[in-house]
Amino acid sequence: MYVSKKGFHLKKLFNRLSVVQLISMYYLAAVTLVTILLSFPIAHKEGINLNFMEVLFTSVSAVSVTGLTVVSTADSFSFFGIIVIALALQIGGLGVMALGTLIWLILGRKIGFRERRMIMTDQNQQSISGIVRLVKDMLFVILTIEFIGFIILGTYYLNYHDSILDAYYHGFFSAISATTNGGFDITGASLQPFQHDYFVQFVHILLIIAGAIGFPVLIEVKEYLKIAPEDRNLKRFSLFTKLTTLTYFLLLVFSFLVVIVLEFNHYFADKSWHEILFTSLFQSTTARSAGLSTMDVNSFTEQTQVFLSSMMFIGASPSSVGGGIRTTTFALVIIFIMTFARGQRHIKIFGREIEDEDLFKAVVVTLLAIIMFLASLIVITAIEPFSLTSIIFEVSSAFGTTGLSMGITSDLSYFSQVLLMILMFIGRIGLLTFLFTFNKQRRKSNYRYPKEKINIG
Repeated sequence: MYVSKKGFHLKKLFNRLSVVQLISMYYLAAVTLVTILLSFPIAHKEGINLNFMEVLFTSVSAVSVTGLTVVSTADSFSFFGIIVIALALQIGGLGVMALGTLIWLILGRKIGFRERRMIMTDQNQQSISGIVRLVKDMLFVILTIEFIGFIILGTYYLNYHDSILDAYYHGFFSAISATTNGGFDITGASLQPFQHDYFVQFVHILLIIAGAIGFPVLIEVKEYLKIAPEDRNLKRFSLFTKLTTLTYFLLLVFSFLVVIVLEFNHYFADKSWHEILFTSLFQSTTARSAGLSTMDVNSFTEQTQVFLSSMMFIGASPSSVGGGIRTTTFALVIIFIMTFARGQRHIKIFGREIEDEDLFKAVVVTLLAIIMFLASLIVITAIEPFSLTSIIFEVSSAFGTTGLSMGITSDLSYFSQVLLMILMFIGRIGLLTFLFTFNKQRRKSNYRYPKEKINIG
């Protein structure tokens, strides 16, 4: 078979790229494709002309499942454009390799070792064993959750829309946006029209948690439910599921209580108990990685805005649709500090000892995230006229792929918007993947240098 010299060189270049470099390229390709599709006039509403930066920012935000926007999605994009954004949210939420696996399986193509390594890296897994089955289970669980959300919300939205098609159209997009923690909306005001509709809020909370808790957790719960009731006491959940679930819900409860305390004499001063309950619960849930909102976050006090920024910085669980440093990273760093303060050297959780490599990764991710966050904050603060709090909120939202905003996104300079796009992209592919993108081969050294102590602290 004849292969052109150009094709040969491209194949050779492709083979020389590392797995993490290929993953980054695939996400860049997804952004490029979405940008092209959203640039077509058919993707815009009549009379709307979007420039390249507006389309690009929307594409990056959609593929990174963030939700920050410089234009109103509802007022700018046509039905075709909304469908493209929904597909982009699916690509970003499930991961390019998961959807690629689905296409390969449909076409009957064999999934080789290199593809399996790419899936493993994209889904933040530790082992290549059973990775294809994991993706199949993940696709089944997430698509099932989205379908149930679509049916429930679409049917309920019949109370708000005269047309059945409109109701289920909004239900379709809402289910995808909530489950992928995308933060996009087609109401033009996020979920503020449902500020007093607690059923809509509760369904969205469940969908947000389902997307943010982590795919492996959902799969283990699915397997647990399949076991006969009398045998369920024999089921052992993995350390990942235990630590992830505990950390996620502890942070959720903590955030819920802190928002109530901070706003009790301010935003909540004239609110009823159920308004306080649902506003705090929804904002605490959505601030982790979802970006939808039932109220204007500018109404909160400055201390609450900074606190929510810290929750966005932590983000969702690993192997989920969310960004940030991830819940397990935060948990390991906190437990490590407590362990070190007690004079102990090894971290033990749920009767298991944590690998030194995992602790090393957690510390690296946290430090790198702090450095990137501070550098971005300093640069944007130096060139933009907005308050420090609003910029902290914006940077945290971009890095955590959350999407909440105090309303300054569209007023930022192009340079700041590009910086936010970079943060959103890194937040989606993950800090470790981003770090290893610049290193083709990770080789272990065959020699060691003599050790010497230095003074610390």
